[in-house]
Parts: sequence; C-alpha cells; structure tokens
Amino acid sequence: MAVRMDVTPALRCRGLRRRYGDLIAVDGVSFEIALGETYGLLGPNGAGKTTVISMVAGVLRADAGEVSVAGQPMTPRTPAVKARIGYVPQDVALYPDLSGRENLRFFARLYGLSRAEARSRVAEVLETIGLAERARDPVGEYSGGMKRRLNIGVGLLHQPRLLILDEPTVGVDPQSRNAILASVEALATGGMAVLYTTHYMEEAQRLCDRVGVIDNGRLVAEGTVRELTALVGEHDRVVLAADGDLPAAAEKLRTVAGVREVSVGAGRLELLCGDGRAALPEILACLASAGVAVRSVELREPDLEAVFLHLTGKSLRD
Repeated sequence: MAVRMDVTPALRCRGLRRRYGDLIAVDGVSFEIALGETYGLLGPNGAGKTTVISMVAGVLRADAGEVSVAGQPMTPRTPAVKARIGYVPQDVALYPDLSGRENLRFFARLYGLSRAEARSRVAEVLETIGLAERARDPVGEYSGGMKRRLNIGVGLLHQPRLLILDEPTVGVDPQSRNAILASVEALATGGMAVLYTTHYMEEAQRLCDRVGVIDNGRLVAEGTVRELTALVGEHDRVVLAADGDLPAAAEKLRTVAGVREVSVGAGRLELLCGDGRAALPEILACLASAGVAVRSVELREPDLEAVFLHLTGKSLRD
C-alpha cells in the first residue's frame, strides 16, 4: 500500500486585505509555502510586506482573507497556531546583560519548553547558528552579526513549521551574513518552511525557491527566478571570445534551437538564448563545425534586479 504524502502547505494565504483609513495597504494577496521551501517576499519600501508578515504571524488581523499554518486557521487569538511559527523581526530583541545561552533559555521557557527540553534545544540551536563557543559571553559583547544569528536562534527554539525572517542580514558584516545565509539554507534542507524578506537581491536569488513581488499592496508576480525572468521577456546572454569567420558562424548559430539573437563584434559573438545552459553544448558544437576557435565563454543569466525594476519601476532599496 502506497504511503500518502502530506501535501498540506506550511503556510497558505488567501485574499489578504488590510486598510488603514483611506489607504489600502494590502489588497488581495494570496500565496502558499510548502514544507522545505524558502519563499522570498520582495517589494520596495511601503509596498505592504510588513503588513503581510504581521497578518501571517497573527499580530495583525486581516480585514478580509485568511491565513492558515499547517492547515490550521490563524488569527490573533489562536495561540496554538502561532506556536507553529518562528518570527525573527528586523530589530534585534535580546537582553544584552545575559549571555547567549541565558537568552535562549529564557525564551525557551517562554515558549513553554520544560527545563530539560530547553537545555537540549538551546544546545542544538547554538550549534545551528554557530555560537556554541561564545554561548557564555554577554550578548552586549557580541558583534552585530552575532546578535542577528542569536536572534534567529530564538525563533528556532520551539522547532516551528514556518520561520519568518524579516531582513535578517541588515547591517551585518560579510562573514556573519554568509553564516546566516548558510544557516537558512540548512533549515530549508531540513524541511522547515521559510518566509524571507530582504533588500539584497542576491540573497533572494541564492536562497529562494520561489519569489513573490509585492507592489502597492498587490502581488504583481510570483514564481521561480527562471519563471519570473521569462515572464518579463528576459533572456540569458552568452558571450564568446572567438577567432575565425564570425559572421558566417553567426548565421549558423541562428539555426540552433533556443538561440533568439546573435550579434558579432570584434573577436566576439553575443547570443540571446531562452536557456543558455541548455543551448551551450550545441552552440559550441556549431562553432567547432564552422572552424571557429573559442577562447572563452561567459554565461550571463538575467537576475531578479532586472525583473523587479521591470515590474515595479523601482529598485528594491527604493
């Protein structure tokens, strides 16, 4: 007998709407996040991200629509459902006079863990966030990046089904930032669902399985990076430094499946492709048959920055 897989989303939002006076901050936002998936919610300042996160976390009641976590409806008055969420806000919420371990033990008890459970979970979380060796030091002596990592650790103590990370790398040094990103990657690999907001497009490209772009309170696009770039007509760019009869080779390249456009420059060919990685073997074979010697190959895949600018008319940090 086949084992039935649980396909209930870790998070499901349907038609979320929130108004502040005459301002509609969120207007009919819907999306889902599966277990083991990292979902990036991107938008310029004032787009409605914070309001969406507040409704997802049960801090703010929606005027319309619904939120469910692991199949259970979420409202500000459903603490049992809230307990399935780990929320890591932008602002660090720690006690500087306590050590890292003492901070975690305090929050573990607030989550309702027994003393034995708290002791075990604190040790595990300290390893996860890479602070086991600094666990006895006062948090006031931590660097900004270490405080951010401990802040994430607080959200992990009760082993939530969904972890909300609201711009977790703001103001941290490159080493700590990379440690935070590596931790998030490990959490998703372990089966946790992650809702991630950031003002750094490269983070979204590295971490997120899917991305939702919100602007003026509405979700204007959603999908994988590849799907979003295709949606707005962006293509991969393949640049080849080469020697030989390049104009003749360009004519042959235009017949290769997936190649949309070919231009010839001084000692180089530039191609636009639907999927550069998939087309590259045939491109190189075509050039070899045309007697062209390729000196270097550069594949430039379209990024989220171009997509975001196309969709919103703004950069992510606006």
